[in-house]
Amino acid sequence: MSEPKIDLMEAISLLAREKDMNEEVLIDTIEEALKAAYRRNNRQSGAVIQNLVVRLSRKEGAQVFLRKVVADEVEEPDMQISLEKALANWRGEEVAAHEDTEGEVICQCFGVTDPLIRKVIRENKLKTVEDVTNYTKAGGACGSCIHKIEDILTEELKNQPVAAGASVKAEKRPLSNIRRMQLVEETISDVVRPILQKDGGNIELVDIDGKRVMVALRGACANCLVSDVTLKNLVQEKLREFVEDDIEVIEVR
Repeated sequence: MSEPKIDLMEAISLLAREKDMNEEVLIDTIEEALKAAYRRNNRQSGAVIQNLVVRLSRKEGAQVFLRKVVADEVEEPDMQISLEKALANWRGEEVAAHEDTEGEVICQCFGVTDPLIRKVIRENKLKTVEDVTNYTKAGGACGSCIHKIEDILTEELKNQPVAAGASVKAEKRPLSNIRRMQLVEETISDVVRPILQKDGGNIELVDIDGKRVMVALRGACANCLVSDVTLKNLVQEKLREFVEDDIEVIEVR
């Protein structure tokens, strides 16, 4: 004996009349309940799933869809989709994932991957975590991935050609005084200062005398008990890494 078919929309109409409810209000309530059930069964690293759409029809019954915006460059996989993939989904075809959407997910909040961050750093010559956040949103929510972004930045800056904040060890000729001064200023501004500012500190470039660089620590770093360690292990090491390997840093008050 076959089971009788139930028309969803007719059932909703009957229920609305039976409970003396407005049919549109009942439909809205059912849709919200379906969205809540979908979110409960499809949690994404604790984040709330947005852009859900519910479709109620006589033929298909109740369906829940995750609406995504078609974007030229997908930066938020949970909210965006490429035109190529959207068309493939519409045709019922499969499409290979792009290289920059695969790999380790660095920012769980926005689904930003390691390859995408590296690609954006190279193409736009980014130098700070703030730059990466502005371009990809990575690190812009809970902030737990900032240390990973810093590691990626450090690796990519080492591999970049000679430019602002980049290593000059590939240069064969000795640096001129002007070039050395430029690189010292760029390294302090683009590499050292952002690191110190994260802990409430700062640094001022006071003078440059050949390979002797005079600096003054500011903010929280000014009265820090380990300021000498900061000078040698951070400031001097970064200048030796990005400028010349025999740079000497001297603190002035």
